Amino acid sequence: MGLISGILLGIIFGISLMAGWRHMMRYRSTKRIAKAADIKVLGALNRDDLKKICGDNFPEWISFPVYEQVKWLNKQLSKLWPSVAEAASAVIKESVEPLLEEYRPPGITSLKFSKLSLGTVAPKIEGVRVQSLKKGQITMDIDFRWGGDPSIILGVEAALVASIPIQLKDLQVFTVIRVIFQLAEEIPCISAVVVALLSEPKPRIDYTLKAVGGSLTAIPGISDMIDDTVNTIVTDMLQWPHRIVVPIGGIPVDTSELELKPEGKLTVTVVKANDLKNMEMIGKSDPYVVVYIRPLFKVKTKVIDNNLNPVWNQTFELIAEDRETQALTVEVFDQDIGQDKRLGIAKFRLIELEPETPKEITLNLLSSLDTLKVKDKKDRGNCTIKLLYHQFNKEEQLIALEEEKRILEERKKLKEAGVIGSTMDALDGAASLVGSGVGMVGTGIGAGVGAGVGIVGSGLGAVGSGLSKAGKFMGRTFTGHSSKRSGSSTPVNSIHENGGAKPL
Repeated sequence: MGLISGILLGIIFGISLMAGWRHMMRYRSTKRIAKAADIKVLGALNRDDLKKICGDNFPEWISFPVYEQVKWLNKQLSKLWPSVAEAASAVIKESVEPLLEEYRPPGITSLKFSKLSLGTVAPKIEGVRVQSLKKGQITMDIDFRWGGDPSIILGVEAALVASIPIQLKDLQVFTVIRVIFQLAEEIPCISAVVVALLSEPKPRIDYTLKAVGGSLTAIPGISDMIDDTVNTIVTDMLQWPHRIVVPIGGIPVDTSELELKPEGKLTVTVVKANDLKNMEMIGKSDPYVVVYIRPLFKVKTKVIDNNLNPVWNQTFELIAEDRETQALTVEVFDQDIGQDKRLGIAKFRLIELEPETPKEITLNLLSSLDTLKVKDKKDRGNCTIKLLYHQFNKEEQLIALEEEKRILEERKKLKEAGVIGSTMDALDGAASLVGSGVGMVGTGIGAGVGAGVGIVGSGLGAVGSGLSKAGKFMGRTFTGHSSKRSGSSTPVNSIHENGGAKPL
């Protein structure tokens, strides 16, 4: 009896064990199928979908497997950071201070570093993507994050205000750095390096400002001025398609193919504005329009006094380097005693234009392009413009590249002579077309003395029928400890208007 009972219990236990095993395998199989389906759906998500799920701070290598982790590099960087930070601080001060002066807003007379130290916290590289986009080049995209403890103090001076130390605190940088290595047959096998910040994802630089031994209210709007200056330097000097070209090795290298070149000409006609916001206590605003593709090369219309529905019908030519990524910015200001007030701003992407096809558009004006800073939701009116984009051929591109060097050097002399206070100043006009559709012709811009007086450098000279204004040749090429401006591009600023242009 006991034997039979044991056999039965063994059979029942064995069957139960087999049934349990089969159920477990079915469960695991079902879970694997469900997980595979989830992974398939996740793999089908694009970058925007992943941002909505993970937020803005997700590492690039998580969403895109082509980004590889470089933990070993972060460990070495942490060890080397004290030495790297000291050397980098000197390089940054040497190269950035001229940019602060060049991009200095009109309301500030001096903007320099009083103290600069990168601190003890090393940056972190979240991922690296290596690809070969062009023969003879290696392209590396670096997902760069830095939440350091730097000590940065800016010495800020304004008219009738003594120097105020402004400290940048809680600095955080989130960006993807593109590094392009130009290969060579001779050791060290790299002839030049190109460095730029990718425009997508948009570079993020967060910080807070604090006055040291004073108050930020001593200079009205100082926070916005510094924010605009930092943003302008990043977008106009470092953000792709703009780039820094660094020759490598002792052998002279032709880097012209790596540098930014003019791609086309944008003809802008500022037609009119409607329903502008009134900024005056008595009477109406006195509006004028500033248009530009690059902030260093702004041009502006004449001022229409006491009018909220002004008509200008003024035409300008601007140079574009990359139609796919660049945009036209339109700002409307109210001329006032002291600092002019911005009535509204709008942007139009050049990629939306077809070459040689005229287009008329009406842009709704905003108080700020940064939606997070928009506090005033009221309607600010609109501005109507006409646009025509012309794509350069090879000959026109070379002519424009050479001509812009001369124009920009003239603008540098104008600044040194005190004709313009800052290279960020908007000009009433400069020159017109060059050569076969792109040439340089004086446009009747006077300096307030007749119609044939031009100011260049510190002297007087006849320049066509008016004042020729231009600026410093942009683009940066570094060799050793010296820096040299070259290879970027400038707008060919011009005005065609009945009756000429208004002097500065």
